Amino acid sequence: MTAPTTTASTTEQSPTTPPAFLGRVTAWVLTVGGALGSLAAITLLIEKIRLLTNPDYVPTCSINPILSCGSVMSTPQAEVFGFPNPILGVAAFPVVTTIGVALLAGAQLPRWFWTGLHLGTVFGLAFVHWLFVQSVYEIGALCPYCMLVWAVTIPIFWYTTLHGLTAGHLPVPRALQPAAHALARYHSTVLTIWFLVLIALIGQAFWSFWVSLLP
Repeated sequence: MTAPTTTASTTEQSPTTPPAFLGRVTAWVLTVGGALGSLAAITLLIEKIRLLTNPDYVPTCSINPILSCGSVMSTPQAEVFGFPNPILGVAAFPVVTTIGVALLAGAQLPRWFWTGLHLGTVFGLAFVHWLFVQSVYEIGALCPYCMLVWAVTIPIFWYTTLHGLTAGHLPVPRALQPAAHALARYHSTVLTIWFLVLIALIGQAFWSFWVSLLP
């Protein structure tokens, strides 16, 4: 009688078990996302320095009136904390990459470390969405390198959070545990919708410009 009970218990638990690959996906997202974020942040900082030393310099990512890094770099929003925003990325993204590589190598990080990482990703997520709103609705221009930073920060936050929720690194009330596991099962769907909403907002805000590019 004991064996059937054990089997039934395992069957009942399987639907709420997070995908076996979620931890591995998180490690890869941290590694690749951190590397791409580092590259974008370093490039932005170099472009900012060149612009500061030569006011006539045209950044390489200034393509047209809308896709224009120069227009964004010259605004107060580009130096929210009194120094160029890319410095934050230059400091943070290499750490993210290092954590990802350590996880891929089999490192087991303590709960307090995951909590700290999650708090950092929450800050990053809030900051890039604030910059998104400022760029789209206040400045009226988009910085391609900045958008790369946005594009990697969102999945870094998303998978760090999902891993924390499903692996027990973040406290989840019992009543919300099924919801957490459901989000883990549909992780890519949620992320896709998230990006589609942002793309739709950009399309709507600059619709007249995109239409003007059509033959």
